[in-house]
Amino acid sequence: MSGLEESIYALEWNNNVSVAIIALISYDYMLQFEKEVTFVWERQWSVMAYLYLLVRYFGIVLIMICAIWGGLFYIPEAPCYGMFLFMKWSFSVYLCLAEVILIWRLYVIYNQSKLILHVLLGLFLPIIALYIGVDIFLWSRASAITVQEIITPNMTYCTVLRRIGPMPAIYTSIPVICFDIFLVVLTITVLGKHLKERKELKMKPNTYVVMIVRYHVIYFVLNLTSQIFMALIWAHLPTVALNLVLLFNNTVPLIIAPRFIISIWDTHADDNCVHVSTAFEDCVCLTSPAELEQPEIDSCV
Repeated sequence: MSGLEESIYALEWNNNVSVAIIALISYDYMLQFEKEVTFVWERQWSVMAYLYLLVRYFGIVLIMICAIWGGLFYIPEAPCYGMFLFMKWSFSVYLCLAEVILIWRLYVIYNQSKLILHVLLGLFLPIIALYIGVDIFLWSRASAITVQEIITPNMTYCTVLRRIGPMPAIYTSIPVICFDIFLVVLTITVLGKHLKERKELKMKPNTYVVMIVRYHVIYFVLNLTSQIFMALIWAHLPTVALNLVLLFNNTVPLIIAPRFIISIWDTHADDNCVHVSTAFEDCVCLTSPAELEQPEIDSCV
């Protein structure tokens, strides 16, 4: 194909993927809206409620901008660079918020251990600094990227060309993956201890501990996949493969984070063995099998 035909082909794929992204995010939001009203708007707000609102609505705004950029709406060259920087920095903020949710849930299932919280936050601060450094080095310098207008018979749109190779992005993703591995190890460790205690007492595992561990593992796998796909974007993939990778990266992380919170609230509300009176993240008895059976703390979930 000629250069013009390739541009039109890429633009068509961009538009199709943009529509798919908007449809998936909108459909997920409609599915979860009733539960959001029940567990957020009709209850006293907590730390996790604020985190939910951030990842839900900041994520929606971010992904809608990403979906329409470069095709569905015309963005001239002048603001294109600023829009690109906004998206890159915003995705880093969103990923940090998702990590904070994982840290807070670990803090909960470790019976609100201050030591665990301080260790995780201490390790997380360098990750934040790494995100900032990467965004400055890879995206915020004029020598790193170039904005270019592409003119077709039906539309003019802008695109960004990278002037740096993929290795910096690959190397800087390693600490993030290692941090996620550490979080998974901690969740599996507490699950093993919990299952052992429950087995000795001949009791079923705590639903919330199992669910939190499951979501940590799922998030780790998805985040690892996303990190790999982000590295692949630098490899000059064919148009179809590139757009499928973008479809994954622009939907799955923004769906899994709010669903993680909602699913635990939903399970908490449907648990017939307890009386719901305390916010889930304020409970201190999630991993204490002997105490959970005591009637005086039945309201602690």
